[in-house]
Amino acid sequence: MEQISRGRIWLSFAFAVICVLVVQLPLVFNPGYLSHDEFQWAYLAQRTGGGFFGNGLWQDVFSFQYRPLTFSLWMMLSKHLFDHPEAFHAVLVLMGACNAGLLAVLLRGCGLPLQTALAGALVFALGPYAMHTHGWIGCIADLIWVGCTLAIGIVSQRERLAWTATAASVLTAVALMAKESAIVIPALLVLAWWFSARRKTWGVAAIASAVPVLIYLALRIKAILFAPAAAGSIYHWSFLSIPVRWTEYQLFPLMRDRLGAGDFLGQGLHGRHIWFAVVGWLFLAVALHRTGWRWLLAFVVGGAAALGPVLILAEAANQYGYGFAAVTAGVCALAWPHMKRAPRIVVAIVGVLCIWHGVVVMRSIHDIGEKQSRFSPAMAAAVASTQQYPVRLRPQVEKDRWIYTRLTFDIPEYRGVPIGQRILLADPGALSDYMILSDGSLQPVAH
Repeated sequence: MEQISRGRIWLSFAFAVICVLVVQLPLVFNPGYLSHDEFQWAYLAQRTGGGFFGNGLWQDVFSFQYRPLTFSLWMMLSKHLFDHPEAFHAVLVLMGACNAGLLAVLLRGCGLPLQTALAGALVFALGPYAMHTHGWIGCIADLIWVGCTLAIGIVSQRERLAWTATAASVLTAVALMAKESAIVIPALLVLAWWFSARRKTWGVAAIASAVPVLIYLALRIKAILFAPAAAGSIYHWSFLSIPVRWTEYQLFPLMRDRLGAGDFLGQGLHGRHIWFAVVGWLFLAVALHRTGWRWLLAFVVGGAAALGPVLILAEAANQYGYGFAAVTAGVCALAWPHMKRAPRIVVAIVGVLCIWHGVVVMRSIHDIGEKQSRFSPAMAAAVASTQQYPVRLRPQVEKDRWIYTRLTFDIPEYRGVPIGQRILLADPGALSDYMILSDGSLQPVAH
């Protein structure tokens, strides 16, 4: 393996961060929000003071979603930044850019040249999974746990066993406080140990990370698997879901016309966009196999390990594919120096398609933010101007209904105006008080 100085390795971190920040400026300058979660946490932050500790989140170990680090950070940021969406988004995009930088450092530590490491990091960070994760405030947890995993990988490249063990256990514990998905970290480290010809530091990191994971599961496995979930919830699980979820996560990056990774295989493999993605994935698989069967195995097994327990859930979600994107982009980058011309062409085309899809997702998130920045103040004004509830709203553009379903779901208040059940999203053709115009503003409907 080529020996690269630490200074030159960390220069790749800076390059990756700058590139991601520049490309994702539309996410930074998003004037609004994507979903109801942002409003609910802002309301909670105002009522509780938005403190990082002393909020009760750290003690409730047996809750279904025990994410005290994520929720405390989210509440604190909401307290100070909710009224400044661009600043709030800048924090998440910077976190995502740093994750891209960490992947570039990890790949450089494996001996890749700067341009190859940067390409792998940028395909990860500018693809559809990462664009969604960097653009939605609700993905703080995924940014943290994947960042911790990448940091463990970097530490594991150094021949310092005690330091590796300590860092792996601490960072895994931090990741678990962010999201339960971090239980996959030991599995990823075992795979890294195997594919690195059983390098000792990777094995030590895997064992050290397994300790907090086993403690976590001993305390929380019952709450995770058997806590009651609402009917139709994404958190309903079944092992029968695994083949469909795995296929969705594999194909989604190559489906430029889709904004979400879930629910496109419910009716089977119908539609040209699905078959285009299938053919593209098969070409990529052949390219990796022609380079060496171990690369295809690393892509498939590593990607599945990064997804881990989300494969049993009732629906796929973009943010769940964030770790998957980091692993698969990293594997392709590592395989690149061993590829001949034809496989390189395939991998390059797939990378371009992933980034193209990511740009589509980024534009959609920005567009929704612009709509929300007009819609929510107008909705609050409509509620405040009447005593006749519910106020009935109907989208002018029916395909945007899902946007306003999310922006009106279970929101206690907005800028001091109680909302709750005072808003009703009217069915197509039903009587309504206001029409939601294509830009998110409201127009009164004459009766």
